[in-house]
Amino acid sequence: MARCTAPVRGHIRGGGADCPVCGPRYGGFRSSYTPPYTRSYIPSNSSSGTSGGGRSSGGGSRRSEKPRWSGVGSTQFYTPEEVRALTPIRETVERRAPLPDLRHIFLCHAWDDRQASAKELNDLLVGQGVSVWFSENDIGLGEPFLRAIDKGLAKSRIGIVLVTPSLLKRLPSGGVADKELSVLLQRDQLVPIIHNTTYDALREVSPMLASRNGLDTAEMSMKDVAAKLAELVTT
Repeated sequence: MARCTAPVRGHIRGGGADCPVCGPRYGGFRSSYTPPYTRSYIPSNSSSGTSGGGRSSGGGSRRSEKPRWSGVGSTQFYTPEEVRALTPIRETVERRAPLPDLRHIFLCHAWDDRQASAKELNDLLVGQGVSVWFSENDIGLGEPFLRAIDKGLAKSRIGIVLVTPSLLKRLPSGGVADKELSVLLQRDQLVPIIHNTTYDALREVSPMLASRNGLDTAEMSMKDVAAKLAELVTT
Protein backbone atom coordinates (compact mmCIF):
# COMPACT_ATOMS: atom_id res chain seq x y z
CA MET A 1 0.00 0.00 0.00
CA ALA A 2 1.35 3.41 -0.99
CA ARG A 3 2.20 5.76 1.87
CA CYS A 4 2.51 9.56 2.01
CA THR A 5 6.16 10.69 2.10
CA ALA A 6 5.55 13.77 4.25
CA PRO A 7 6.43 12.21 7.63
CA VAL A 8 9.82 11.11 6.28
CA ARG A 9 10.91 13.35 3.42
CA GLY A 10 8.43 16.18 3.61
CA HIS A 11 6.71 17.84 0.68
CA ILE A 12 9.44 20.37 0.01
CA ARG A 13 10.50 19.15 -3.45
CA GLY A 14 7.83 19.56 -6.07
CA GLY A 15 5.16 20.46 -3.53
CA GLY A 16 4.30 16.78 -3.11
CA ALA A 17 4.46 15.92 -6.80
CA ASP A 18 6.74 12.95 -6.08
CA CYS A 19 4.54 11.53 -3.35
CA PRO A 20 2.79 8.25 -4.32
CA VAL A 21 -0.30 9.34 -2.36
CA CYS A 22 -0.52 13.09 -2.89
CA GLY A 23 1.18 13.56 -6.25
CA PRO A 24 -0.99 13.94 -9.34
CA ARG A 25 1.37 11.83 -11.47
CA TYR A 26 0.50 8.86 -9.25
CA GLY A 27 -3.22 9.55 -9.30
CA GLY A 28 -3.25 11.19 -5.90
CA PHE A 29 -5.52 14.05 -4.87
CA ARG A 30 -3.09 16.64 -3.53
CA SER A 31 -5.66 19.42 -3.53
CA SER A 32 -7.95 17.71 -1.06
CA TYR A 33 -5.67 15.36 0.87
CA THR A 34 -4.23 16.41 4.19
CA PRO A 35 -1.24 14.23 5.14
CA PRO A 36 -1.07 12.92 8.71
CA TYR A 37 1.75 15.32 9.60
CA THR A 38 1.12 18.44 11.62
CA ARG A 39 4.64 19.82 12.08
CA SER A 40 6.35 21.90 9.40
CA TYR A 41 9.22 20.11 7.76
CA ILE A 42 12.64 21.49 8.74
CA PRO A 43 15.70 20.32 6.82
CA SER A 44 18.24 18.64 9.08
CA ASN A 45 20.88 21.31 8.43
CA SER A 46 18.61 24.20 9.39
CA SER A 47 19.08 26.22 12.57
CA SER A 48 16.30 27.58 14.74
CA GLY A 49 15.75 29.21 18.07
CA THR A 50 18.43 31.39 19.64
CA SER A 51 22.17 31.53 19.74
CA GLY A 52 24.78 33.18 21.92
CA GLY A 53 23.52 34.61 25.15
CA GLY A 54 19.91 34.12 24.19
CA ARG A 55 20.02 36.81 21.53
CA SER A 56 17.86 36.42 18.47
CA SER A 57 19.22 34.70 15.40
CA GLY A 58 16.41 35.70 13.09
CA GLY A 59 17.81 39.09 12.11
CA GLY A 60 15.60 42.02 11.21
CA SER A 61 12.73 39.84 9.95
CA ARG A 62 11.83 38.93 13.53
CA ARG A 63 11.93 42.49 14.86
CA SER A 64 8.28 43.39 15.25
CA GLU A 65 7.85 44.36 18.92
CA LYS A 66 7.93 47.70 20.72
CA PRO A 67 8.87 47.63 24.43
CA ARG A 68 6.97 49.79 26.88
CA TRP A 69 9.82 52.33 27.04
CA SER A 70 9.79 53.10 23.29
CA GLY A 71 8.52 56.55 22.43
CA VAL A 72 5.43 57.04 20.29
CA GLY A 73 7.49 58.16 17.32
CA SER A 74 10.19 55.50 17.66
CA THR A 75 11.28 53.74 14.49
CA GLN A 76 13.10 50.96 16.35
CA PHE A 77 11.66 47.44 16.48
CA TYR A 78 12.84 44.61 18.71
CA THR A 79 12.79 40.83 18.77
CA PRO A 80 10.97 39.18 21.69
CA GLU A 81 14.39 38.06 22.99
CA GLU A 82 15.68 41.62 22.97
CA VAL A 83 12.65 42.88 24.88
CA ARG A 84 13.03 40.17 27.53
CA ALA A 85 16.76 40.81 27.85
CA LEU A 86 16.50 44.59 28.09
CA THR A 87 13.49 44.78 30.44
CA PRO A 88 15.56 44.15 33.64
CA ILE A 89 18.07 46.76 32.44
CA ARG A 90 15.26 49.24 31.95
CA GLU A 91 14.02 48.52 35.47
CA THR A 92 17.50 49.33 36.78
CA VAL A 93 17.48 52.58 34.81
CA GLU A 94 14.13 53.59 36.30
CA ARG A 95 15.25 52.64 39.81
CA ARG A 96 18.46 54.68 39.57
CA ALA A 97 17.00 57.62 37.65
CA PRO A 98 16.13 59.70 40.78
CA LEU A 99 19.76 59.59 41.96
CA PRO A 100 21.53 62.89 41.23
CA ASP A 101 24.38 63.43 38.76
CA LEU A 102 24.30 60.03 37.11
CA ARG A 103 25.52 59.48 33.57
CA HIS A 104 23.21 57.37 31.46
CA ILE A 105 25.88 54.86 30.40
CA PHE A 106 29.33 53.68 31.40
CA LEU A 107 31.17 52.50 28.28
CA CYS A 108 33.57 49.61 28.91
CA HIS A 109 35.91 48.94 26.00
CA ALA A 110 39.37 47.69 25.05
CA TRP A 111 42.19 50.22 25.03
CA ASP A 112 42.84 49.45 21.35
CA ASP A 113 39.28 50.52 20.44
CA ARG A 114 39.39 53.92 22.15
CA GLN A 115 39.93 55.86 18.90
CA ALA A 116 37.92 53.51 16.67
CA SER A 117 34.69 51.59 17.40
CA ALA A 118 34.44 52.79 21.03
CA LYS A 119 34.67 56.41 19.93
CA GLU A 120 32.15 55.77 17.16
CA LEU A 121 29.64 54.32 19.61
CA ASN A 122 30.26 57.09 22.13
CA ASP A 123 29.71 59.79 19.51
CA LEU A 124 26.51 58.15 18.24
CA LEU A 125 25.14 57.93 21.79
CA VAL A 126 26.00 61.54 22.56
CA GLY A 127 24.27 62.52 19.32
CA GLN A 128 21.14 60.78 20.66
CA GLY A 129 21.23 62.89 23.84
CA VAL A 130 22.82 60.18 26.01
CA SER A 131 25.41 61.13 28.63
CA VAL A 132 28.29 58.65 28.46
CA TRP A 133 31.17 57.99 30.84
CA PHE A 134 33.97 57.40 28.34
CA SER A 135 37.53 57.17 29.59
CA GLU A 136 38.92 59.09 26.63
CA ASN A 137 36.86 62.12 27.67
CA ASP A 138 36.50 61.68 31.41
CA ILE A 139 39.95 60.89 32.79
CA GLY A 140 41.95 64.06 33.14
CA LEU A 141 45.70 64.42 32.80
CA GLY A 142 47.39 63.23 36.00
CA GLU A 143 44.15 61.90 37.51
CA PRO A 144 44.44 58.47 39.20
CA PHE A 145 43.22 56.12 36.51
CA LEU A 146 41.53 53.39 38.54
CA ARG A 147 39.94 55.82 40.97
CA ALA A 148 38.44 57.79 38.08
CA ILE A 149 36.98 54.58 36.67
CA ASP A 150 35.63 53.63 40.09
CA LYS A 151 33.79 56.95 40.29
CA GLY A 152 32.49 56.52 36.74
CA LEU A 153 31.05 53.11 37.56
CA ALA A 154 29.34 54.46 40.67
CA LYS A 155 27.91 57.44 38.80
CA SER A 156 26.31 55.66 35.85
CA ARG A 157 22.84 54.19 35.48
CA ILE A 158 23.98 51.16 33.49
CA GLY A 159 27.08 49.80 31.81
CA ILE A 160 27.67 48.55 28.30
CA VAL A 161 30.68 46.54 27.20
CA LEU A 162 31.84 46.78 23.59
CA VAL A 163 32.89 43.23 22.76
CA THR A 164 35.44 43.26 19.93
CA PRO A 165 38.38 41.06 18.93
CA SER A 166 40.62 43.51 20.83
CA LEU A 167 38.60 43.09 24.03
CA LEU A 168 38.65 39.30 23.73
CA LYS A 169 42.42 39.44 23.35
CA ARG A 170 42.91 41.68 26.40
CA LEU A 171 40.46 40.18 28.92
CA PRO A 172 42.59 37.14 29.82
CA SER A 173 45.49 39.44 30.79
CA GLY A 174 43.43 41.00 33.61
CA GLY A 175 43.75 44.63 32.54
CA VAL A 176 41.54 47.64 33.27
CA ALA A 177 38.66 46.44 31.05
CA ASP A 178 38.65 43.15 32.98
CA LYS A 179 38.30 45.06 36.28
CA GLU A 180 35.46 47.18 34.88
CA LEU A 181 33.71 44.07 33.58
CA SER A 182 34.05 42.32 36.95
CA VAL A 183 32.16 45.17 38.63
CA LEU A 184 29.46 45.37 35.95
CA LEU A 185 28.84 41.61 35.98
CA GLN A 186 27.85 41.83 39.64
CA ARG A 187 24.94 44.10 38.77
CA ASP A 188 21.85 43.62 36.65
CA GLN A 189 22.80 46.60 34.53
CA LEU A 190 25.12 45.34 31.81
CA VAL A 191 24.46 45.13 28.07
CA PRO A 192 27.05 43.48 25.81
CA ILE A 193 27.45 45.04 22.37
CA ILE A 194 28.94 42.44 20.02
CA HIS A 195 30.99 44.05 17.24
CA ASN A 196 33.11 42.30 14.60
CA THR A 197 33.06 39.06 16.60
CA THR A 198 30.56 36.44 17.78
CA TYR A 199 28.98 35.09 20.93
CA ASP A 200 30.79 31.82 20.33
CA ALA A 201 34.15 33.62 20.43
CA LEU A 202 33.06 35.50 23.56
CA ARG A 203 32.01 32.27 25.27
CA GLU A 204 35.55 30.95 24.94
CA VAL A 205 36.86 33.93 26.94
CA SER A 206 34.00 34.91 29.26
CA PRO A 207 31.12 32.43 29.65
CA MET A 208 29.47 34.74 32.21
CA LEU A 209 29.37 37.69 29.84
CA ALA A 210 28.30 35.44 26.95
CA SER A 211 25.29 34.38 29.04
CA ARG A 212 24.00 37.97 28.96
CA ASN A 213 21.72 38.95 26.11
CA GLY A 214 22.92 41.92 24.12
CA LEU A 215 22.88 43.73 20.80
CA ASP A 216 24.91 42.64 17.80
CA THR A 217 26.18 44.88 14.99
CA ALA A 218 26.07 41.86 12.68
CA GLU A 219 22.27 42.12 12.93
CA MET A 220 21.89 45.91 12.97
CA SER A 221 23.99 48.99 12.33
CA MET A 222 25.97 50.71 15.07
CA LYS A 223 23.59 53.64 14.59
CA ASP A 224 20.60 51.43 15.42
CA VAL A 225 22.44 50.01 18.43
CA ALA A 226 22.92 53.56 19.71
CA ALA A 227 19.27 54.40 19.05
CA LYS A 228 18.08 51.38 21.05
CA LEU A 229 20.43 52.17 23.91
CA ALA A 230 19.19 55.76 23.92
CA GLU A 231 15.59 54.58 24.24
CA LEU A 232 16.63 52.19 26.98
CA VAL A 233 18.42 54.66 29.26
CA THR A 234 16.48 57.91 28.89
CA THR A 235 13.44 58.54 31.07
